[in-house]
Amino acid sequence: MRSGSWCCCCLIWPSSACRATSLRSFDMTTAPVTAPEVVRFDRVSKTFTIRKDNSLKDRLVGFARHRDQRRQYRAIDNVSLSIKAGTTVGLLGANGSGKSTLLKLIGGILSPDTGSVSHRGRIAALLELGAGFHPDLSGRENVYLNAAILGLTKTETDERYDEIVRFSGIGEFIDNQVKFYSSGMYMRLAFAVAVHTDPDILLVDEVLAVGDEAFQRKCMDRIKQFQQEGRTIVLVSHAASQVSELCDTAFVLKDGAVVYAGDVSGGLSALRDVMEGKRVGETLEAELRTKALEVIAIETLTADGAAADTFASGGPMTIRIHVNADVDCPEWMTGFSIDTSMGQMVLASNTDRLSATLPPLARGTHHMDYHIESLNLAVGEYFVNANTSPTVEVDTHILWQGARFSVTGNEANLGVVEAEMTVGY
Repeated sequence: MRSGSWCCCCLIWPSSACRATSLRSFDMTTAPVTAPEVVRFDRVSKTFTIRKDNSLKDRLVGFARHRDQRRQYRAIDNVSLSIKAGTTVGLLGANGSGKSTLLKLIGGILSPDTGSVSHRGRIAALLELGAGFHPDLSGRENVYLNAAILGLTKTETDERYDEIVRFSGIGEFIDNQVKFYSSGMYMRLAFAVAVHTDPDILLVDEVLAVGDEAFQRKCMDRIKQFQQEGRTIVLVSHAASQVSELCDTAFVLKDGAVVYAGDVSGGLSALRDVMEGKRVGETLEAELRTKALEVIAIETLTADGAAADTFASGGPMTIRIHVNADVDCPEWMTGFSIDTSMGQMVLASNTDRLSATLPPLARGTHHMDYHIESLNLAVGEYFVNANTSPTVEVDTHILWQGARFSVTGNEANLGVVEAEMTVGY
């Protein structure tokens, strides 16, 4: 990528107003005040011992030379937090920041070295692919094994067995040993068991990306059903659009400590600060100094300029981005992306990539258009995100899911791309 150009990553790390706070102890406040507390961490720390001598030779040499081949790694560092019932919480952070360890502490898979972790209600955890499955047992046997681990009696599992198999879509493979399953089949069966245990708290760690699009949509629908039923969900995901769509609050972790707690848009901005090595909240300060542009609305239009939310596959569409400028901007840029309902990006571009120079912008509200001549998307539902910035050096402001539209047309093919096909023989 040439210097100064935007890539799709500029639509993944938004820098909208970040009300970030560097904290180690706090309460989530987005849930109603009357909502009971279902998870509490009180000054929790967790340390692991990492060995550098992975072979017998390394251990013998290290012992002979009196070298200590062990290193202490603190995965969770003095964290205090509480989660209210009925909230959907996103755990964000770079790899190794402590997200998965935090989930395992909530689920009781790990015990803290110091402090205490308490929770109320039944927990269903989807933390690792096939966790709780025995590879030499069949899918049917693993349903009963996994359900027992999650707290169901055999009678309860009997009552829900048919629905679990139906939801998983495993079909005739249910009596095969799971060691012959693909990763998608593993996860589909594990997810099906977990969501049929009637959990009060659902822990999900980067598993919604497994499986085909139809099953991912089924998983999202079940999670949204859980939200409507007032269940508590704690989600780890690197898909910003997925977090933005599902979560109402966010924790951002760095080096085992919580550095942000609050709304999701601020959490995504704080995550960008962490990933870029900035002090959390620095993005907001830069925006205040530069009075950056803001995306205030997104529209989808037909070829004749009429607002619409349904388009024919292969036909034209215009994306109109409305912005507001606090000051005159001699230069400015925009970008957009189109995502599926599961958060998968299917199309993205920006003015820099299209070698388009926008005219100077006067203070106030304005709009610009992206004309798509042929929208070759498959039948389905899609979301549009957009961002804007005075220059490429200034943090961009993004509006997630500012527009929503459906595509109609040929349903003969699956996926996100529309194609004309025939069969020859």
